[in-house]
Amino acid sequence: MNRGAGYPGIHADLFGGMTDLGHIIRDAWVFGLLPETETCAGWSAPQFDKLYEKVHAAWEPYGHLASQLPPELRTRHERIYNEAVQRARAQGWSPDMDVEEG
Repeated sequence: MNRGAGYPGIHADLFGGMTDLGHIIRDAWVFGLLPETETCAGWSAPQFDKLYEKVHAAWEPYGHLASQLPPELRTRHERIYNEAVQRARAQGWSPDMDVEEG
């Protein structure tokens, strides 16, 4: 994350957010911790630390496994992540890539 300007936002992040921070944001969308319109542009590291704690706690009842989510959350997870993968692939991303945050 650029320390001066904060996070660029999930859609401006590498390959549409195929980074650790992008993953946290998408999971927050899944659990309704953030609206899907929130890209987190301009967020600082402490803001992401707080969000990570909330996302981690939201995953705990499901063993951090998408397969253990109840149907409504599983459907939302699949939609959000499928859309993210499509956007990332359109930008040249491949699942085999090791994407590091800048």
